[in-house]
Amino acid sequence: MKLRFPVLILLSGIVVALVACGDKSSLREDHPIKPIREYERMIVGRLDADYIGNTACLEKCHAHDKIFKDFNESVHSSQVDAASGLPLVNCESCHGPGSIAVQNVREDQPCDYKSLLDIENLPAMAQSLICVKCHSAVSTPTLQFWNASTHNLNEVSCFDCHELHKGPQQKVSREETADLCFKCHQELEMEFNNFSHHPVPEGKLACSDCHNPHGTANDKMLLGVTAKATCTKCHMEYQGPFVYEHADVTEDCINCHKPHGSPNEPLLQVAQPFLCMQCHVAHTEHDHAFDSTTHKQAYFNRCTDCHSMIHGTDIPSFSGRGDFLAR
Repeated sequence: MKLRFPVLILLSGIVVALVACGDKSSLREDHPIKPIREYERMIVGRLDADYIGNTACLEKCHAHDKIFKDFNESVHSSQVDAASGLPLVNCESCHGPGSIAVQNVREDQPCDYKSLLDIENLPAMAQSLICVKCHSAVSTPTLQFWNASTHNLNEVSCFDCHELHKGPQQKVSREETADLCFKCHQELEMEFNNFSHHPVPEGKLACSDCHNPHGTANDKMLLGVTAKATCTKCHMEYQGPFVYEHADVTEDCINCHKPHGSPNEPLLQVAQPFLCMQCHVAHTEHDHAFDSTTHKQAYFNRCTDCHSMIHGTDIPSFSGRGDFLAR
């Protein structure tokens, strides 16, 4: 009986699997992925170096006194183990063990920086892992979406936003948030310069009021489940539900508004009446609801001059039909 070609392939695969499973000890052996081991070494530092503490690191070096003083005033330096009295975070927590770096320090021989972690030249994700190795536990609510976040996947590291040697304030303040975000999001800075914009440049609103820079499960790293849920945290009068609703408004505010800024008041994607005319047929002089002698081409006015409750209302319109959203 002649076997078909696909059957031969299946049988050969079974034979190979049986041969591989013949030596059961091989299944229990450790087969490390070498690139990952090398990646771990990049974060851990020199394996032949020892941890010696801040005092031993800095006793012969005065170049970093100002940096160390600022770090001592920070929240990281204040993390102390109650049992041992030792700091939980010190210089070596980020820079790696320092015994080799200082063993030959003299007046004519500076610190051997090459034995420490080359943080500036590490890949962005490796830089973030230096922080995440501690913060994955203590900052779970904030960082639970970090690994899959837009920032992490686009090689933005913790050090791009946080300055650990700055002093007591290591978080980005509300006043600094916009300037920090605009370094990368320059197109949004241009939108905020439009005539109609949310008051971010004025400091009354911060990017983090709507977005979580560490990532969320929502689109655009929004704090709300949807754009409307985010917007109605402040604009609660448009939240609804209404008896008479505007269908587009119940879906997404961004159908009509540009959230950061627009040349059209109020933050409209397109000026009235042309925004409304994208979905609705405009009134004409032949419309039975208009007197052609007095209301000819009245649709060149703003639609909201008549349809004032455009987001929704519980009150019927003047004609008794609530779908006009007139009041």
